[in-house]
Amino acid sequence: MSIELIVKNCSELHTMRGPRRARVGEEMKNTGLIEDGALAVDEDKILDVGNTKEIEKKYDAEKIVDASGKTVIPGFVDPHTHLVYAGSREDELIMKIRGKTYMEILEAGGGISRTVKATRSASKEELKEAMRKRMDKMLEYGTTTAEAKSGYGLDLENEIKSLEVIKDMSDEHPIDVVPTYLGAHSLPPEFDNTKEYIDYCVREVLPKVKEKGLAEFCDVFCEKGVFDAEESQKLLKKAKVLGLKVKVHADEIENIGCSKMASEVGAISAEHLVKTSDSDIERMAEAGTIGILLPGTPFMLMEDEYSPARKMIEKGMPVALATDLNPNCWTESMQMIITLACLQMKMTPSEALTASTVNAARALDRKDIGVLQEGKRADFLILDVPNHMHIPYRFGVNLVEEVYKSGKKIDRDN
Repeated sequence: MSIELIVKNCSELHTMRGPRRARVGEEMKNTGLIEDGALAVDEDKILDVGNTKEIEKKYDAEKIVDASGKTVIPGFVDPHTHLVYAGSREDELIMKIRGKTYMEILEAGGGISRTVKATRSASKEELKEAMRKRMDKMLEYGTTTAEAKSGYGLDLENEIKSLEVIKDMSDEHPIDVVPTYLGAHSLPPEFDNTKEYIDYCVREVLPKVKEKGLAEFCDVFCEKGVFDAEESQKLLKKAKVLGLKVKVHADEIENIGCSKMASEVGAISAEHLVKTSDSDIERMAEAGTIGILLPGTPFMLMEDEYSPARKMIEKGMPVALATDLNPNCWTESMQMIITLACLQMKMTPSEALTASTVNAARALDRKDIGVLQEGKRADFLILDVPNHMHIPYRFGVNLVEEVYKSGKKIDRDN
């Protein structure tokens, strides 16, 4: 049978084959490894995977890629980013070094409030160009699908502007972008209290977002000093009525019942989860809520406490990883996030790989990516390393040699 592409002689081929859902517990260690593996690709799909000799016997290919001594994995899926923003906040690093907390920087007029001002002032084209540069770097480091949140507009006009930028960039860039409305990211200056602002989002912004078809998910920053669990639940219930799926920023700084609310409201994921209790973990495990862990955030805040990934995995809660790319945690590299997950949260390399591919895809309700098996989309990476353990081991460098999106090699220089 003649096909388009065979990638053969893979030192390690991680197919991630397994249950057709997010992986939990011991399942996260099983990456569907095939040594001396090969994959057959035709059009934009995986046609077959197996041992190199088996695949060569079954197929003739127009193009053959020899991956001897290299590792092949699904393209990274980054399920939590804040890709649309203007400006930067590198000077706040000095404040962190001097001991200022996230909330202290925010209360001083920095943080999200500062980025909102810059984003509101930026044109749509300026935001698109800034987002394009970040996406180019993400692709270079192996991300082939990413979620992107609004949340630096905080009014109808600028939230719509941000979501339109996300839509345009998903259409124009090789990375597939999943849009999330995060209007409840912070209290904007023109509102006196959070209740009034949530009412505004429910009454005016969410219906317009739905009408324009600009978001698949709705998220909220549920946190002490931002939006409480009751306010967050009101917004998310309205989003569900309108047909949006829901996510929650929960338990990042304090535990005020946000992850509990996430499982009760039927959120597909709860994100951050640094202060999450054992009972919250058990509740989310039972509900099937996927925990999207963001180790880059406490790393950049120079904090000692990270999400309790080991407890989550041991209690059967599905876990995914993401960059949390934003002005406070500016990294486009899922490889670096895997390193932090292993070193700071004690995940094994295989668990971290599962969390960055198939589980991350499930956190975005995507079933055709994050796995290399028959009929799935051919989004995959060739890493210039002999095994997957090099990903966390060789930190701070890019191990990606080639990126394939829908079966086509991406020219990362153009």
